[in-house]
This record gives sequence, C-alpha cells and structure tokens, in this order.
Amino acid sequence: MLLTVDVGNTHTVMAIFRGTALLHSWRLSTRRDATADELGMALRSLLEQRGYSLAQIDGLGLASVVPPLKNVWLEVAADHIECDAVSVGPGVDAGLRLEIDHPAELGADRICDCVAAWRLYGAPVIVVDCGTATKIEAVAEGGRYIGGVIAPGIAVSSEALFSRAALLHRVDLVPPARALGRNTAEQVQAGIVFGFAGQVDALVDRVRSEMGGARRVVATGGLCQLVAPVSRTVTDVDPVLTLQGLRLVYEARPRSSASPG
Repeated sequence: MLLTVDVGNTHTVMAIFRGTALLHSWRLSTRRDATADELGMALRSLLEQRGYSLAQIDGLGLASVVPPLKNVWLEVAADHIECDAVSVGPGVDAGLRLEIDHPAELGADRICDCVAAWRLYGAPVIVVDCGTATKIEAVAEGGRYIGGVIAPGIAVSSEALFSRAALLHRVDLVPPARALGRNTAEQVQAGIVFGFAGQVDALVDRVRSEMGGARRVVATGGLCQLVAPVSRTVTDVDPVLTLQGLRLVYEARPRSSASPG
C-alpha cells in the first residue's frame, strides 16, 4: 500500500492506496510544530481505526508547502514506517514539463494537481484548487505546465472581512438560495460564495483564452465543492486530485531515487 501526504498551510490530507484504488483518506489540521514521533503515533492510530497497520505501508508520497514539515514526514517514513519515500518537487514530476520562468518556485501540491489532471483528464486542462489560496493552473498538450494564477482563498478573505467589520459575524459557508439576500447572513453568503465563483469563472475565462482553449476544468481543494456547483466553468470536481497526483508521481519515480530524504 502507498501512503500519500499533502501538507498544506491549513490542512494535511492523507490517503492510502492499493494500486490505483483509494482505500481511505483523512483531513487533519496542520501543526507546524509536530514532531515525527507525534505524527507517527497519530498515523498508527488512524490506520488501526480502519483495520490497517504501519507494516502494510510500502511507500510514502509527500507534497509539503510547509518546509519544516517536509523533513519531519521523511523522518516518519524512515523511522516509523520504514518505507521508501518520494518528496515531490520540480525535479520529481512524472514527466510534467515546467515551462515557466522559475520552476523551483512551483509548489509541490501544484505539481501534483497538474500531473493528475493531465494524466487522468487529458490536456489541455485547467485546474482550480480552492484552498488557503485559490490557484489556477494551465496544462497544455503534452503535459506542459505553462503558467498559473494565485489569488487569496475563500477562508482567508472571509476571515479578513469578519475581523475588520465589527458588525459582521461569521456565517456558514453554504450557497444561498439567491444573490439578493433578505438578511445580513444571506448577503454575506452571497457575496462570498457567488463572488468567489465569479472570480474563478473570470480567471478561467482569461486563462482559457491565453492558452488557446481547454475543455476540461477540474476543481479540487478543501472548498471545491462549495464553489463548483455555482461556477459556470468548472466541468469536473475531484477532491483527491492532489493525492492522485502524488500516487502518479510515486509510481513514475526512478527506483534508485526512492529512498527517505
């Protein structure tokens, strides 16, 4: 079995695969001060709750945008699981060609999204990742990453609004029945949900035009299922796209380089 770990700024998402079959996934809060022992113990407990064990894990695919936690998870692989590990970066990309100015700046999660979208949905394809930031990626024919967009994410922007506006209170992030809210909560929901869906659609339109067209637009990330139903451009929703990308990158690794660290 393969363990895939996507360490984001807000959440860490993990999944176990047997071949191409996803057996189970978990979403946890990211703790930047977590130690390898703490993560190893938590992982053991999560696996045992589902009837699995650390001994069944044969490999670890890791994508981390939190630098201190990259080495911590590699230590988990080496000392707690005792398995091979691949940490995704611009040099480990399953054939994705990074046609941008500074390839080293591209986050591991974005590489995984692009690899999975290209391999599973074909290219040209656009990825919309609704997480801490809203990221839009363009993958042209032949698996060529030609650029992307980064915007403030839904939760980040919403928290900024609530913290700065004394009379506005936090609301559940759910699509309202209409854009013209009849009360303050509905009005805030409409502004957040419809507003961000409109932002996604406008950016996808621009990206699609600049890349010469793309039929598939795949949404992923923790808030993708909030935005996708009210977006006119999203064609597919894949909440585990990043984890699928990790699986594909791990499977395409040169065997000689698949070791912890």
